Amino acid sequence: MKTAEKTLSVGRNERISPRERILAAASDLFYRHGIRAVGVEAIAEAAETNKMTLYRHFPSKDELVAEYLRCQIEPGRKLWDELAARHPGDPRAQLHGWLEHKATFVASVEERGCPYANAAVEFPDKNHPARRVIQEYKTFHRQQLFRLCAAAKLTEPEMLADELFLLVEGALVTAQSMGREGLAERFIRMGEAMIKAHTIEPASAAAG
Repeated sequence: MKTAEKTLSVGRNERISPRERILAAASDLFYRHGIRAVGVEAIAEAAETNKMTLYRHFPSKDELVAEYLRCQIEPGRKLWDELAARHPGDPRAQLHGWLEHKATFVASVEERGCPYANAAVEFPDKNHPARRVIQEYKTFHRQQLFRLCAAAKLTEPEMLADELFLLVEGALVTAQSMGREGLAERFIRMGEAMIKAHTIEPASAAAG
């Protein structure tokens, strides 16, 4: 995730639009301090603008929060295209590639963890604009897992997709609460065991 400091240091020469500066500042502050703890005044100050300009681009803080989360969807979606390009026509290899990617991610993600999970905790109201973005993001990734599990002809692909999805969600929380030491290795081992449990082993050749 780009922090406001990194993003805004690229050019205070006005090449970055006020909207981009506001979003960069909000993304950094929301992630580091929590959404409810950050007011629009702090965001405007970090973006080197004012509240009037902020509200011109984002009608409310809720809409700014939703956009902060929405901007992180596309990088996550690209992973599936990258896996398909790396292992064309091989859903099983793509699934293992996803497992390795997530193992690296959960072991190296910043200490604040998943921004979507954090936002979901802060906004329990299902009708909040942020909740709709969170649900869209999580549902999409769970569906992609199901697609790969089905294409790989694994048994009970929907259940396996749920198991793998819950594994990564739990690993992200574990990284924050118990640390990352050995987490990637355990994640891979558990994921591989889940996949193996849903694999139909070829029948042994009959004795001659």
